[in-house]
Amino acid sequence: MRTMVVAFAGWPDAAESATTALKHLVRKLPATKFAEIDPEEFYDFTNVRPQTLVNEEGEREIHWPANDFYSYAPDDGSDGLLLYVGTEPNLKWRTFSGILLNVAEMCGVEMVVSLGALLDAVPHTREPLITGNANAPGLSQKVEWLGIRSSGYQGPTGIHTAFMSACVTQGLSHASIWGHSPHYLTSSPNSLVSHALLARLRTLVEIDVDLDELRELGEAFSSEVTKAVNSQADVTAYVKKLEERFDASEPDPGEIPSPDAMVAELEEFLRSQRPRMDPQDDQ
Repeated sequence: MRTMVVAFAGWPDAAESATTALKHLVRKLPATKFAEIDPEEFYDFTNVRPQTLVNEEGEREIHWPANDFYSYAPDDGSDGLLLYVGTEPNLKWRTFSGILLNVAEMCGVEMVVSLGALLDAVPHTREPLITGNANAPGLSQKVEWLGIRSSGYQGPTGIHTAFMSACVTQGLSHASIWGHSPHYLTSSPNSLVSHALLARLRTLVEIDVDLDELRELGEAFSSEVTKAVNSQADVTAYVKKLEERFDASEPDPGEIPSPDAMVAELEEFLRSQRPRMDPQDDQ
């Protein structure tokens, strides 16, 4: 299996876009689970809490943070895929990255592609912005050829960066692909961004996977969001402002606003759209 594709739930998975994309791959290829990482050493369970669920027999079960490996071997004997979908750990990032690379080495992986998603001040009415980078000249050129703009992001980082650093030390080619999700949409999975991530990945690693379901879900999601936005004049005006900014100049992936700054901008804009109260109204 020459290629490994990874995604982590949590901070680097805005609107669950990256993990939704990986789970779609697992289901549609289909891929087979063959290993998992015991979460005990790597998580603060008061921060990333396990979930208690009731099974079909009415019994309570604990679902711990998942870190699962899947393999896909095409019937025609061509190169397969090693897929990993997990949860960003709270502890021991270098040790955790080492475990991922040990599995990759055992499976003969030569290239790693990580999928991530972040919140950004972008409108849902435009094609999702995709940025990324790679650690090898030839791979960097291919990434740019696919329309994935190089990210110059600096700031708080996640497990992706630690894992990429480990890949460099190991001598593995590594590329990361990031989808930018509108910061005002955080309560539901964003299939639009998931589709955009897999569309780039499908060309980069030449896998044959059906994306029609994701595309249709994304279109339905966008339609519902537009209906909700159009029912609120002030939010409609804010989205229009984002569209104008997006269309007027290419967003700079190295200047992604912080979540606090984006929320503050939205709140300030909405306040500015509301009519001023007549002082006599308080009397």
